[in-house]
Amino acid sequence: MTGRSLRPLAGVLAAMAMSLTGTRVSAIALPWFVLVTTGSAAMTGLVAFCEMAPYVLVKLLAGPLVDHLGPRRVSWVAEVVSAAGAGAVALLHALDLLAFPVLLGLVALIGAARGPGDLAKEIMVPEAAERGRIPLERAAALSGVTERLAATLGPAMGGALVALAGPLVGLAVSGACFALGSVVIMWALAQAPYAGAPIPAQTPDPQNGLNPVREPGEGPVRDSAGGEGELAAGYWRRFAEGVAFLRAEPILLALTLMVAVTNLLDAAFAQVLVPVWARESGHGPAVIGLNSAVMGLAAVGGSLVAAAVAHRMRRRAVFFVAFLVAGPPRYLVLAMDAPVWMMLVVFAVSGLGGGLINPILGAILFERVPRRLLGRVNALGDSLAWAGIPLGGLMAGAAVAAAGLSPVLVVCGAAYFLTIGLTGLRREWRQMDQSRGVGSPSAPASAESSRSP
Repeated sequence: MTGRSLRPLAGVLAAMAMSLTGTRVSAIALPWFVLVTTGSAAMTGLVAFCEMAPYVLVKLLAGPLVDHLGPRRVSWVAEVVSAAGAGAVALLHALDLLAFPVLLGLVALIGAARGPGDLAKEIMVPEAAERGRIPLERAAALSGVTERLAATLGPAMGGALVALAGPLVGLAVSGACFALGSVVIMWALAQAPYAGAPIPAQTPDPQNGLNPVREPGEGPVRDSAGGEGELAAGYWRRFAEGVAFLRAEPILLALTLMVAVTNLLDAAFAQVLVPVWARESGHGPAVIGLNSAVMGLAAVGGSLVAAAVAHRMRRRAVFFVAFLVAGPPRYLVLAMDAPVWMMLVVFAVSGLGGGLINPILGAILFERVPRRLLGRVNALGDSLAWAGIPLGGLMAGAAVAAAGLSPVLVVCGAAYFLTIGLTGLRREWRQMDQSRGVGSPSAPASAESSRSP
C-alpha cells in the first residue's frame, strides 16, 4: 500500500456534499414549482416520475461503464449535465419558453445524469478509504454523515429560497451546486494517489469471463483479435457478472428488496404527500424545509454515532430498530395534523434512526463485493432498490386524488411497518452480523467464494 492520504476521501465526500445539496434543494423547489403553477398533485407526480425513471434505468445500465471508464470521469460529466439541465429550467421559465413537455424532458435529462454520477461517487468511497487507511464502517458512516448534512442544509436552503425568492431561484442554486461538485471532483482528486481511474481487470479466464488486462487510464478494451468489435459483448459479460454475484448473495438481495418497498413509500411521501400536506394545512414550503432540516440534523447525529462505534454494533438489531423509528411515525404524525412542535420531535427521532441505516448498508456492500465488481453490483442493487421510486409520486398523486390525504398517509405508514416486520423474520438477516473484510481489491471474483462464512 502507498503512503496514507486523506485527500481522496475528503475530495469524494466534498463532491458528494455539493451534489446531494443540489439534489435536496431541487427536491423542494421542483415539486413546489409544478404544484403552484399547475395546481395538480397528479402532474407533480408525473414530473417526479420523469426524473426518477431515467435515474433508475440509466443507473442500472451504467455499472459496467463506470467500472470501464473510471468513476471520476463519469462523476464530472454527470455533474456538468445536471448543472446545465437545472439552469435551463430556470432560464427557459424566466424567458416564458418553458412548456410542460420541455420541463419533462429537462427533468428526465437531470435524472439520467444523476444516476451514474451518484453511483460513481459511491464506489470511490472504499478505495479512498483504503488510501487513508480508514475502516470501511467508518468510511461508510462518514459518507452517511455527508449525506445527512446535505439532507439538513439542502432542504433548509431550499425551503428558505422557495419561500423568500420563489422556486426558480431554488432551481438555479441547485444547478450551481452541481457545477461546484464537478469542480471539486477535478481539483481534489487531480494530484491524489487515488484518481478514480478505471479499475484494472484481471487476467482473461474462459471459465469466469474476466476482462482482458489493461492499465488504469488506457483506452477501450480490445478483444483477443485486437479489434473493438467485442466491446458490446464485453459490456454484457460484465453486466452478467454483476447479476450472477448479486443473485448468489441472499443478504444483499434481501436488503435490496426491502429497501425497494420502503423507497417507494418514501418517494410518495417526499414527492407528493408532503407538498400536498403543506398546501392543505397552510404551513407552506418553509415548514417542509424545517421538518426536513430537523430530520437531517438528527440524522447527522446518528451517522456520527455510527462513525464512532459502527464496527462494534450488532448490526441486525440496530438496523431494524433504526428502520422502525425512521419510517412509519412520519406518516402518522402528518395524518394526525399534529402541531408543529410534535412533528419536529417525530422527524428528529426518525432522522436519528435513519442516520444509522446507510452506514450499515454501505459497510455490508463494501466488504462483501470484490472491488472490480463494485460498480456493476452497486448499480444493480441501487437500481432494484430505487425501482419503485418513479412510481411513488404517480401512485401517491392518484391515491390522494381518489381518497384524500389522511387515508393515504395512514395506509403508507402501515405498509412501511409491515414491510420491515415481515422481512425481519427471514433467515437471510442472520448474515448481517457475520464475518467481514471480504470486499478488497484482490477478493475472489466468484460469488460463491466471496461470501462470508
